[in-house]
Amino acid sequence: MAKKRIGPGRAAFSILNYTFFALFTFICIYPLWYVFIYTISDPAKVASQNVVLYPLGFSMYNITRVMQLDGLMNAFLISVARTVLGTVLTLVSCMLLGYVFSKEDVPFRKLMYRLLVVTMYVSGGLIPTYLVIKAYGLLNTFWVYIVPPVSAYYVILIKTYIEQLPISLEESALIDGASYIRIFIRIIMPLSVPIAATIAIYSAVEQWNAWFDNHIYTFSNSKLTCLQYLLYNYLTEAERLSQMLESTHVTQEMAERAQKLTPMGVRMTVTLITVLPILCVYPFLQKYFIKGILIGAVKG
Repeated sequence: MAKKRIGPGRAAFSILNYTFFALFTFICIYPLWYVFIYTISDPAKVASQNVVLYPLGFSMYNITRVMQLDGLMNAFLISVARTVLGTVLTLVSCMLLGYVFSKEDVPFRKLMYRLLVVTMYVSGGLIPTYLVIKAYGLLNTFWVYIVPPVSAYYVILIKTYIEQLPISLEESALIDGASYIRIFIRIIMPLSVPIAATIAIYSAVEQWNAWFDNHIYTFSNSKLTCLQYLLYNYLTEAERLSQMLESTHVTQEMAERAQKLTPMGVRMTVTLITVLPILCVYPFLQKYFIKGILIGAVKG
């Protein structure tokens, strides 16, 4: 069978098409690649040359220095705990509330739903929020990281997704004598895996990257320090050492330490450490992500 000949115009289009998408892929991947190669580059060579496409030498100094921080393991466990528990509580509470708002016979459903939507645009502010948390006794406790677990945006996505499901499934279950809780657990939840995975990704990333609540609500309790807040403090220390290098009253040991512990090197290492866990989780949920966010956003 003779091969079909490709005309010059189509060949040129294919070349331009592949070139464009190759460049686009490179632009998307390069920032993460740059962070990685900068982190493992030799600090002495980085000080005299620019890292562009490949690492300059090989050194684990930045990573080992960050891993030697006091309280790093406890901070890592706190971040993991708040990410797991916060994601689970957010997912369960938002799924339940979204299911309730999808029922037209719920009393005052429209009023409560509109009040929920208002919270997306109007908030009390930092000081009133702090006073409320203090009044409930949540300051310097682990609960301040995961309470309250309800997000108006997540509830809207879940409500819209549930409304796309065939109503006949629920009606047949009601005829068979199933309760609403049983319907929610046995029918709604299994059919809502795409939107649930989407919400889980959003919530997990938000919880993992959070540090400001640690700075405001639990800064006086060192046992509740999150990984991101600990690394933020370490980054501040690295910048201070770099500034001290310019001073004339600096010992030789401190100068050598500052030359190695550059703010840019620490910043890249911190970025790699904080991003890597999410990158490991995301591929397992990616197949549900696009479907869930598209179906959940068809209508509001």
